[in-house]
Amino acid sequence: MGLPSTYYCNKECFSKAWKQHNQVHKEYAKRLEFKPPSFDYTGPLRPHYVTPMRRVPDTIPKPDYALTGKPISEMQHKDKVVIHTKQQIKGIREACRVGREVLDLAGQMVKPGVTTEEIDRKVHDWCIERGAYPSPLNYHGFPKACCTSPNEVICHGIPDARPLQDGDIVNIDISVFKNGYHGDLNETYLVGDVDEESKRLVKTTYESLMLAIQACKPGTFIRDFGKIISKYCNKRKYSVVRSYCGHGIGELFHCAPNVPHYSKNKAVGICKPGMIFTIEPMINTKSWRDRTWPDNWTSVTADGLRSAQFEHTLLVTETGCEVLTARTKNSVPFFWEESSTKLDAKEEKSKAI
Repeated sequence: MGLPSTYYCNKECFSKAWKQHNQVHKEYAKRLEFKPPSFDYTGPLRPHYVTPMRRVPDTIPKPDYALTGKPISEMQHKDKVVIHTKQQIKGIREACRVGREVLDLAGQMVKPGVTTEEIDRKVHDWCIERGAYPSPLNYHGFPKACCTSPNEVICHGIPDARPLQDGDIVNIDISVFKNGYHGDLNETYLVGDVDEESKRLVKTTYESLMLAIQACKPGTFIRDFGKIISKYCNKRKYSVVRSYCGHGIGELFHCAPNVPHYSKNKAVGICKPGMIFTIEPMINTKSWRDRTWPDNWTSVTADGLRSAQFEHTLLVTETGCEVLTARTKNSVPFFWEESSTKLDAKEEKSKAI
């Protein structure tokens, strides 16, 4: 089975551990037996075995869908745009801070051979350690603590037993619910030695997000973010996904306003101080069209080519905006930052000589 050797100190020790030991064997047997469902897959990626949903301790405050899978409060109030109070902003800021911590830790795990299931398991634990509930868990039945979307997966990828491979790109989307408030962010990471075209896609996606954020201030039309993102990405021959958008967030995981990332969209409303929402462009190599796997979650590019995404949660202020999920010194450096650092070090060394 490929399991590591297990040793017991005596018969009593073996008896006490038998139930847990047997469960591990059953789990691995299921992995070996798993076969992806029959489907017209658009690219080389295939689903792998998904472990059962994990529990969250009773001591952790939970959203209303944690047990039933149905976000009742969201379904009742999702169309309402909230102007948040100082107390609400404080709570959302804390949730975003925790989300950033967890994403940075998850990003450090990304390397060839690591499964997205392993990343999810640690994300689950890190959320609980910080007194937070992983927002995706059981949201409309989603089975995991985070979304992991490699290569041609646009978004909502379910963490599974597939090991990341050298040359992959993978998006990790972290959302947490802490003390009654949600925070949401994601980044796309490089796995080992990645080709230049994929690097260009990832960098362009991040830059398009940051350009949109620069325009976030009171009076900006919500529909204008899509125009900014599309103009930048289309110029570089990439396309913008239309099926998914940014969203309001706070006491609800998803609510108004909807924030489309493509141009000529029909989004209504303007930015006002106290509004909190995400911008999270999903950029495809060629076609913007998507398809969904049989799991009813995993969204992939229709042409099987790669997709990248970045996301921040933003607070509109009196003069601009605050990025509540801003990167920190602990965030995994971008590859272009690493290149710049190496170049600076080389120049310093040359000057010393």
